[in-house]
Amino acid sequence: AAMLASCGPALRTALRRAAPGGLASFHCSARRHRAARVAVVLSGCGVYDGTEIHEASAILVHLSRGGAEVQMYAPDVPQMHVIDHSKGQPAEAESRNVLVESARIARGKIASLTKLTTADHDAVIFPGGFGAAKNLSTFAVDGKDCKVNREVERVLKDFHKAGKPIGLCCISPVLAAKVLSGAEVTVGHEEEEGGKWPYAGTAGAIKELGGKHCVKEAVFSLTAFYEAHVDTKNKVVTTPAFMCETELHNIFDGIGAMVKNVLKLTGK
Repeated sequence: AAMLASCGPALRTALRRAAPGGLASFHCSARRHRAARVAVVLSGCGVYDGTEIHEASAILVHLSRGGAEVQMYAPDVPQMHVIDHSKGQPAEAESRNVLVESARIARGKIASLTKLTTADHDAVIFPGGFGAAKNLSTFAVDGKDCKVNREVERVLKDFHKAGKPIGLCCISPVLAAKVLSGAEVTVGHEEEEGGKWPYAGTAGAIKELGGKHCVKEAVFSLTAFYEAHVDTKNKVVTTPAFMCETELHNIFDGIGAMVKNVLKLTGK
């Protein structure tokens, strides 16, 4: 009432007409708008043997900013191996569990991937990191002949069949290329360009897996507006992220473009 009293007569009339039950009805209508429910699938904790932490954090920040409700998941399986990140070498006598390690990023709020269903979510996003190529699939070892974790494959196929968007960044687009034949994805450029794109060979593997690779930048430019590729037919959204040697804020912004497009495709 106080708010209405402070408004001019014309605005008060417009508000009442827009909300026949009064201002309270107007606010209730706004509250009925439901946020997008997004699943985020992790693959461990640490770039060389699990989820790339900066990518996961950027995804979560952009989802939060977009008003999404988030639930994190990971497969309850052993890691392929454990890397000592201070040396970049395997820790030979050590073993870790993907779900347990992923819980570090999720601050403990995580569930087994077996519990992820399309009915509970409007979209799913896969951060990158070598865990996508080692723990969610065998791409790091087998390349084009890789196998994808059974639950990861189920999730990708189920979301695709339901027409719900799938977001992937960095190396994780190989999962979509393998499981969703003909999907359009990007891992950045197809040439190393003096070390700027150190993993450019992945683009060729994308094609061998049955996907279509689309060249995209990792930074803002007038020719590659949002640094993310949107396959509107398959509702698959990808961005290069750390496939490129660039500043962290460029990675963050590119992931933001991916998340924004995923949320847009949910229609929420």
